[in-house]
Parts: sequence; C-alpha cells; structure tokens
Amino acid sequence: MYLGIDIGTSELKALLTDSRGEIIGSAHAALTVQRPHPHWAEQDPEAWWQACGQVVTALRQQHPREWAAIRAIGLSGQMHGAVLLDAAGEVLRPCILWNDTRSADECARLQAQHPEMIALSGNMIMPGFTAPKLAWVARHEPDIFRRVAKVLLPKDYLRWRLTGEFVSDPSDAAGTLWLDVAKRDWSDELLAITGLTRDQMPGLVEGCAVSAALDPALATEWGLGSAVTVAGGGGDNATSAVGVGAVEPEDAFISLGTSGVIFVVNDRLQADPQSGVHAFCHALPDRWHQMSVMLSAASCLRWICNLLSVTESQLMSEIAGLSDEACRRAPVFLPYLSGERTPHNDALASGSFFNLHHETSRALLGYAVIEGVTFGLADGLQVLSSGDIRQCSLTGGGARSSLWAQLIADVLDMPMVTHPASSSGALGAARLAQLADGGERGDVCRKPDVLARYTPRAERQPWLRQRLALFRLLYQQQRDARALLP
Repeated sequence: MYLGIDIGTSELKALLTDSRGEIIGSAHAALTVQRPHPHWAEQDPEAWWQACGQVVTALRQQHPREWAAIRAIGLSGQMHGAVLLDAAGEVLRPCILWNDTRSADECARLQAQHPEMIALSGNMIMPGFTAPKLAWVARHEPDIFRRVAKVLLPKDYLRWRLTGEFVSDPSDAAGTLWLDVAKRDWSDELLAITGLTRDQMPGLVEGCAVSAALDPALATEWGLGSAVTVAGGGGDNATSAVGVGAVEPEDAFISLGTSGVIFVVNDRLQADPQSGVHAFCHALPDRWHQMSVMLSAASCLRWICNLLSVTESQLMSEIAGLSDEACRRAPVFLPYLSGERTPHNDALASGSFFNLHHETSRALLGYAVIEGVTFGLADGLQVLSSGDIRQCSLTGGGARSSLWAQLIADVLDMPMVTHPASSSGALGAARLAQLADGGERGDVCRKPDVLARYTPRAERQPWLRQRLALFRLLYQQQRDARALLP
C-alpha cells in the first residue's frame, strides 16, 4: 500500500492506493487562509500538521488492514510558500502563500537591480514566487530574516515533521526562483541575490526517489512498520501530472482548483519568461514542463457563492438552466481577485463585473464568473509555446462540473477529458511513493480511465470569441483606469 498526501490551499487530502494503482480510500481536512492585510495570504504550518493527523486517523480507522501495509509515503503541496524556521526548528512567522502578492515592490526592485535573475532562473520575477517573499521579509521584518536557518516549501515542512530531514525536490524548488532549472540544482548566485546560502535550503532528491525514512517513533504512533520511506514528491501541479499520466512530451492537463493551471510536459527546458509562462522541472527525472497559471479559478466560484449565500451545486444548477441567448448577454467578469500571473504578471489586477442591469440574475452572475475564469485560461493557452496540444485532461474541484468542462472545451476549442479520481495531486504523490519503492514508470504512471469526454461545439464559438475579445479589452481598460485611483 502507498499513501499520498497533498497540502492544498483549502484542504489537505490523502489517499491510499494498492500496488495496482487502485484507490482504496481517501480523506480530507479543511484549511483556511488568513488575510490580515490587502494582498496578504498566510497559513499557520501547524494547521497542516494537525490536518495531516486528522486524515491519518480517518484512513487508519476506515481501512485498518490496508493502512498497516503501507510501504511508502508520497508528498504533494501548494508551491512557492515560504516556511521560515530558526536554528531550533521553530516557525518564525506564518507561511506566506503562493497567492500572496505583497512583494510586488520587491519584484520590481529585483528586476531593476538583478535582471540576470530571469535568465538564470528561466522565469519572470513574480510576487507568487518564494525569493521575492524573502526579499520582503528582509526589508520589512529584518529581525526575523536574520534568524532564518531553513526555508522550506509547504510539503517539505510536512516531510520534516514526518522524518526529521530537510529535503525538497526539483519540481517544487523550481518555483522558488533559486533553482537552476536546467541543472535541477540550487543556484548559489540566485540565492546570494536575496541574501541566502545553500545551507539555508533543503537537500534535493528527484520526486520518485527516497528522501528519508519515516521517523520510528511516529511510525509506531501511527501503527506503521519501521521500514516506511518518504518519496521526494513534488509541487502540486507536477504531482497532479503524474496522477493523470501526463509524463510524456506534449501530454497536457488543466487544473481547475483554487488557481487555474495549464500544464504541458517537455523533455527539455523550454523557457519563455517574458510571456509569463513558468518553466519548471517535472517530478520525474529528465522531464520538465511549461505552465500558465491564473491565481483565482474555482476560488472565484466559491467567492460568488458566499456572496450570494448559495451553494455551488445550486448555483451551477441555475446556470445550467440558462439559454445560449441569455449567456450571450450576461455580464463579463474579470477573475483577478488575487491579482494575476500569466500572462499579465499584474499584482494589482482586480476582479470586476461589466454590463450589470436590474434584471441580472444570480444565475447570470454565476455564468459570468465561470466564463471569466475560462477566458483567463484562454489567455494562458495563448502564450504557451509547446507545440500543438490535441487534448487536455481536466482535474481539480471544477472538473466535477460537466457544464464548466464543456465551456472550457468550447472556449479553448480543444477536447477535454475528465477522470474518476479528482484528487490527482494526492494520487500523483502515491504514485511517486510507489516509484520510490521500486515500481516501474510505465506501469505506475499510466493514464487513468476516462470518465467523460467534451468536444468543442462549433455553433457557440463565434459569440464566445466576441465575448473573449471584450474580456481582453476590459482588462486593458482596467489597467488604464488604475492610474486615476488615489
């Protein structure tokens, strides 16, 4: 048996798989984001550890025999978060998350003073990445910065609690702006730019390699054997790719979770930083990937549902009752509730509705939101340079909606497929654990069964293209209008 654990933004998920890759059981625990100031997003790392304990207890109770047979654990996690530890292993401050944009000024300063960062890292300097976060801490919290002994990414903090070892992997480390992505190793030059050294970083192993053994005392407490190992694991998108079998060049998937991601596999580094496309290592050796990332995706749907006091399922049901004619005249929504990355790299971008009327219903607002997120994905696809993508797997919470899946197929003019297992990050982590235990890549990383297929509907594309053009115009007008804000 293999255990995959995925630290998301809104929940921590875990699942058990057997040697055939079948999912035996799953559990999740909710997480919350703290936003003490505008543009801030933080979590307490202790909350991840408590959530991990909850899912472990649930799986152990539900599947005691299978639980006792676990041989390896894999880890997946939200990328870019800065967990800062002092020399005694104490957390110095709440983790600054991937969707925290407070370091926009630091990004501008780094780009002006150290333009070589872009060439060395292969990526644009964005507030979401880890290095600008540490530049912000150095400037605004110098006492904390002086005490930093280790900088860990979220899943690697969990690994430290599991094993006592400081280890990361290239796929997650690539999102820090401290990695030489081509060499899959820390760059001393990049670290020095933000006043850090290699000693403050965790060691690196490939995602499918053994990183450490589970702490013996914890193994006993959890009712596991003494030989359980922990795989290197990966950043959430790379592990999701492993979960949907996207491991060969030109394989692609879209993740519709808190953020929205288009992920394309490469067999070499293909960097295009000026486009805002991320070029990172995959969780498997000899593989890289390109990725476009929008900061607010399914989180926009949660936001409008909370605002309207309606459940997501109820609102989606109401949206399904709309005619194409109604949708053509719906408001247009800009989904930039947390700023935006690809392609705009605009920390100050904000959400907005255009074309509201007295008769605008909540169903039309809901349609505008999922359409706006889909248009954001279209902007990301437009700047990806990885050849022709013939088909995409669709994963994440938003993939559970057939209506949204069909809309994505229509707007992107690309077939979409969904799969039975929605927790692809946790599934990918479990697969990496199996690989670290000696599994063969071809057997372990197979593509899962197709649950549903969605083919683009040509009759809807003319008016959707017209609305997409309006969406893009509204963003440009918003940028111009911001100059008039106080």
